Amino acid sequence: MAKKICVKLIRSTIGQKPRVRATVRSLGLKKINSTVEHEATPAIMGMVSSISHMLEVKEIN
Repeated sequence: MAKKICVKLIRSTIGQKPRVRATVRSLGLKKINSTVEHEATPAIMGMVSSISHMLEVKEIN
């Protein structure tokens, strides 16, 4: 079974570049404090690392 992560948006997308906004939306995050769960695949981890300054990530057992 793959690891799961919980991703929470902690900063606003206002003033961010369109590429950053698109990454946030593709992760399924819409508003500040919204959370989603994803499997820790290389694609998801790449998106998370590219916008890590806006996210809070927790590992789920």
